[in-house]
Amino acid sequence: MSAFLRMLSAETLKMSKSGIWLIILASPLLSLLIGATISVPDGAGGTAIWALMLGAMVTLHGLLFLPIMAGLFSAFICRYEHTGGGWKQLLVLPVTRTGVYLAKFTVVAGLLALSQLCFLAALLGAAKFQAFPGPVPWGLLLQSVLGGWIACLPLISLQLGVSLSWTSFAAPLALNVSLTIPNMLIVNSATYAPFYPWAQPVLAMMPRGEADYGAFNLPYQSLLITILGSFLLFFLAGLTYFRRKEI
Repeated sequence: MSAFLRMLSAETLKMSKSGIWLIILASPLLSLLIGATISVPDGAGGTAIWALMLGAMVTLHGLLFLPIMAGLFSAFICRYEHTGGGWKQLLVLPVTRTGVYLAKFTVVAGLLALSQLCFLAALLGAAKFQAFPGPVPWGLLLQSVLGGWIACLPLISLQLGVSLSWTSFAAPLALNVSLTIPNMLIVNSATYAPFYPWAQPVLAMMPRGEADYGAFNLPYQSLLITILGSFLLFFLAGLTYFRRKEI
């Protein structure tokens, strides 16, 4: 346990010395701008106006930024070991490959969790700017933020496995972006979107009823089964590959 905590601390330290933290703030700030300028219908109130603003802000954040950040962070956390024989230097230390993989996965998941918290803060800030009346619907907001983070776990597992296998920093990132862009079309399909990993964050974050078409009308239970199933598949595949890979 202590060895894992030391690896986790080392991975966190490497990321903290980079400019990756600025990327975490990019999407919440743009989402804040969208939420602060959205037009609220006259007479709207209660949970409906929160769902309206949440849907508008999630369209950018969950559709594009979250999937791209999952790939970017995964590629970034492996770039140090891919240069100058870093993997050999790391694995001669008293650490296990499983511990290294789990530490990298945990740091990437933590960065995305931080991004989700910043998005929640942006949502509350936009609501305050719009002077929304009544109490904050915490259930709706937390379900969206937590659901989006959970939906990113399969993407982290998949992108981390790709980043571990490819020495190039740009190649995994380019692959992730090229598979994220089709989201704009795929999320409208009730046939393909439920099984497309890059579409899961926006589907999980979108409030029910705000976009009641395509895959957006699927129940949360169906999305959760798809997300957890793909997470286990990608996570175990990536871990097995890394443990058997020749360095």
